[in-house]
Parts: sequence; C-alpha cells; structure tokens
Amino acid sequence: MRPLIGISTYREQARWGSWDVPAVLVPASYVDAVAEAGGEPVLLPTGGVSAEVVARLDGLVLAGGADVDPVRYGQPAGAHTTVVRPDRDAAELVALQAALDGGTPLLAICRGMQLLNVALGGDLLQHLPDLPGVGCHDPGPGLFQSRAVRTAPGSVLHELLGPRAAADCHHHQALGRIAPALTPTAWAEDGTVEAVEGQGHAFCLGVQWHPEAGADRRLFAAHVEAARALR
Repeated sequence: MRPLIGISTYREQARWGSWDVPAVLVPASYVDAVAEAGGEPVLLPTGGVSAEVVARLDGLVLAGGADVDPVRYGQPAGAHTTVVRPDRDAAELVALQAALDGGTPLLAICRGMQLLNVALGGDLLQHLPDLPGVGCHDPGPGLFQSRAVRTAPGSVLHELLGPRAAADCHHHQALGRIAPALTPTAWAEDGTVEAVEGQGHAFCLGVQWHPEAGADRRLFAAHVEAARALR
C-alpha cells in the first residue's frame, strides 16, 4: 500500500456550478505532487483534524495559504496582515504537534513553514517589502517569483537539491526569530531564510517556496520515502 500522506486544507467561500458556499479545498497541485511521488493523498479538513487521525498517517504536508494570526506569536497585526484564518491555525497546530510527537515525516510549505516556526517558539516578519534590501518574493495574486536559493552544506536540502536550487516564491512574510529546534538550511539572494530543518526528527523540512507549483518532485519523493520507511 502506498504511504498515506495527509495534506492540510483551506476553508474558504468557493463557487462552482450553481453553488457559492463555504468549502474545504486545496490546490490540486499538492495532491498531484504527492501522488506522483508515490504517496496516497489524504485531505485533512479544517475543523475535522485530530491527533488520532494524524497517528494513522505515514506523512504530513502542511500547505500554503493565509497568514498565521500574529496573536500566535505575541504580536499585533501589521497593516498588511489582513487575511488570517484562526480556525485553520488551530486545526493545523493540532496536526503539527501530533506529527512532531509521533515522529511523522513532515513537509511544511510556505505558510506551513511559518506555522512550524511559530509552533516551536519562533516568530514572523509580517511584511518583507517593509525591510530594506529585500527583493520581490510575491509578484501578485496567482503569480510566483522565481528565485535562486543557496542550500547549507550537510543539510537534507543540500543532499536532495545540490548547492543551489530554483524556487517558486509567493510570500510577503518570512521567518523572524527562528525557533531553537529549527536550523536554517536555505537562503534567497537577499538573505531571506527560505528553508529550515527540524533537529532530532527523521524528516522535518520546511520550505518557504512552493515545490508543488513546478515539475521537480524531489522534495515530495524524499518525504514519501521517509513515510514509507516509517510504515
């Protein structure tokens, strides 16, 4: 049986056909990436996630999405932190903690990496364009900014992708204070931390970019292989 890979989801107002209702959804690119890498995608609905469910999974993917509510890291919301989903924060924190407690292989993408940092005691920079010398990481709705990232020698990312890799970015926030349990392992040209790895965990990788958006499936393949080994 293919490893079961849970993917966190959005809860958003959505329209299709004659319907315009709240929906639980996720971009199909996440599902396709997991399936193409050899995993069996399992969608985890916001409002219906429990530690017991995560314990039955072989791997967990935390998907991108809205900003993490700054109350989670003790800051007031900045002028550009306008779209938050507290219910999703709560659900994903349950899933994340269960994965960390159980040693479940974790791939945290964009918002997922930010939530991982916050959950472990770090905080976030709420709007990168406010910082001097920072290049574009979010070119606008529905678009990705192509960046080159440098990986740390000896890291999982360096082993998987080599010393440099292309990254499809869409984020206006980034890690600020990095949690002690995480190690930065990739940086954009402007110094923005673009990846972290968890210490003392079989597979705990956070990337600020969107690997599901491109054709390169190496990160998903490594995650699924770690999940298969756990199974």
